[in-house]
Amino acid sequence: MNKTFYTFIIILLINLAINTNTYSTPSTQIWIASTDFQKFKTFHLGIDDFIRVHNVLNANGETTRGSAMYDFGLTAGILPWKNFQGEIGIDYISMGDYIYDQHPLYFNLKVGTPEDVLFKGAPAFAFGAYNFGTKTNLTDYNIIYGVAAKTFKSIGRLTAGYYFGNKKVLLDENLKPQEKGLLISWDRQMNEISDKLWLGIDYQGGKNYLSSLNFGIGWSFSSNVTVIAGYCVYNNPRAYYNSKDINVNTFTTQVDINF
Repeated sequence: MNKTFYTFIIILLINLAINTNTYSTPSTQIWIASTDFQKFKTFHLGIDDFIRVHNVLNANGETTRGSAMYDFGLTAGILPWKNFQGEIGIDYISMGDYIYDQHPLYFNLKVGTPEDVLFKGAPAFAFGAYNFGTKTNLTDYNIIYGVAAKTFKSIGRLTAGYYFGNKKVLLDENLKPQEKGLLISWDRQMNEISDKLWLGIDYQGGKNYLSSLNFGIGWSFSSNVTVIAGYCVYNNPRAYYNSKDINVNTFTTQVDINF
């Protein structure tokens, strides 16, 4: 990560300390958005990395590990009501690519309701938008989504939904639009082992750059600090490199701190 990235981190931390209107990143499972929300006037700091686990053969016939992605984001709860919640956020994302890293800011917004609000036994709902970048037809993925989630005592929480985005940016290896797909996840707090242990799996459908199946395990070191380690399997590696001989899967670590 370059000096600009570290400078941005320092500025955001200072802003978090002195400004109660700080923006943020969306609450997620491992990769997809969840029905969780930051409470009103609370903040979430997320520091994520996605590191390639294999060398890949790119379109130029070169073998390389590929660039890692780093995501530094802030999330803030913005609505004071218990039964209708919302959050708003900003991410600084470094992809290790000069063109993309000239436009590293992405914005997001989410609103929704907890379980049992609409009627007894009702699932939680969340509707939102994320990856709204600042460069037209480059970083403006402009993903709109809706998800519903229901918690079952012995099984855990099941989530399902759908998304669509900018068809000029979300493409397959043939540069054809792949801008929509399913969102599915399972997660569970493993209280039988420890109330600090969490397991999750999520999936973003389609054959674009963001489409993937992700596995994660989390541990809460305190009431406000959690670390997740995970593995991401991408649906269509050729959306990254136009070659058949590739494996672009990543290992991810995600540090989540609540204020």
